[in-house]
This record gives sequence, structure tokens and C-alpha cells, in this order.
Amino acid sequence: MSWLPDDFVHPTYVPVPGTALHLRPIREADTALDYPAVMGSQKRLWDIFGQAWGWPPATMTFEEDRIDLLRHEKEIAAHQSFNYALMDDGETAILGCVYIDPPERTGCDGEVCWWVVDGLVGGEVERALDASVPQWIAAEWPFQHPRYLGRDITWQEWLALPRTS
Repeated sequence: MSWLPDDFVHPTYVPVPGTALHLRPIREADTALDYPAVMGSQKRLWDIFGQAWGWPPATMTFEEDRIDLLRHEKEIAAHQSFNYALMDDGETAILGCVYIDPPERTGCDGEVCWWVVDGLVGGEVERALDASVPQWIAAEWPFQHPRYLGRDITWQEWLALPRTS
């Protein structure tokens, strides 16, 4: 059985209220925008995701990022997991990402986390994303018990939970 209903259609464009930004599924073609966003925030992102995901390594190359985005694009198409890029209206910059994944740990039916580039930490955009992601998940995704990693549970608490079978 899939983690999502067979008839689920994932959103392809999600405005972020109070901003001129939107979320959309990331693609391999976004590498030129993604790589500087990730590597420009690499140290902070490693502090958040490194222990759990081993990402993003300080030595990640453009080609490794491209391969990673191709994997994400294929997983999105197969409804295995989702990575949404936070984009400006002209789609000239990636300013963060939202991940929606099947549960790796017990106690939920979907795991969600997100980040913004260093320059937006603590500002209006981050606050807007923090407010809108849980609302979007509740309104448009078929989860009864989503878990917001790093928000309603720390990454350390999450790592301590039993893995799903």
C-alpha cells in the first residue's frame, strides 16, 4: 500500500501568503539555482540535516547536486517523496525548500520539514513559510498525523524514534 491515496494529485504551484514567492516541485533543471542556495547556506543546513541525512556535505559538487535533483524529480513523479523549491515569481532564485516524505519513524503518516537560505533566516519570508506550510499540508495533503521535523519534534527526538517497518 502506498503512503498516499492512488488518486492523490500533488500541488504544482503553491503561493506563499504575504510574499511574492511560491512553492513548486523541484526539477533537475533547477540545479543552477539550487546549488548556490544550498552551498551558500551549507554550514547551517548541515547543522540541521547533517546528522539525519548526511546533507549537504561541504564538498558537494554541482554535478552531485544535479544528480540529487534528478532523483527528487523522479521521486516526485512516482509519488515516493516530494521536494518543493521556494521560488521568486520570475523563478530566478531558489530561496529554500520544503520536503514532504513518507514516515521514516513511527507515529505519523507524513514527515515535513523546510528551510530558507541564510539571508532569509528570522525574517518575513521565513515567518510566512513557517505559518503557511502547516496550513498547506492540512488543506491539501491527505495526512491525519503529519510530523514537522525540527518544529514539533527536534531532530534528536526524531532520530531516537523507532524506524517504520
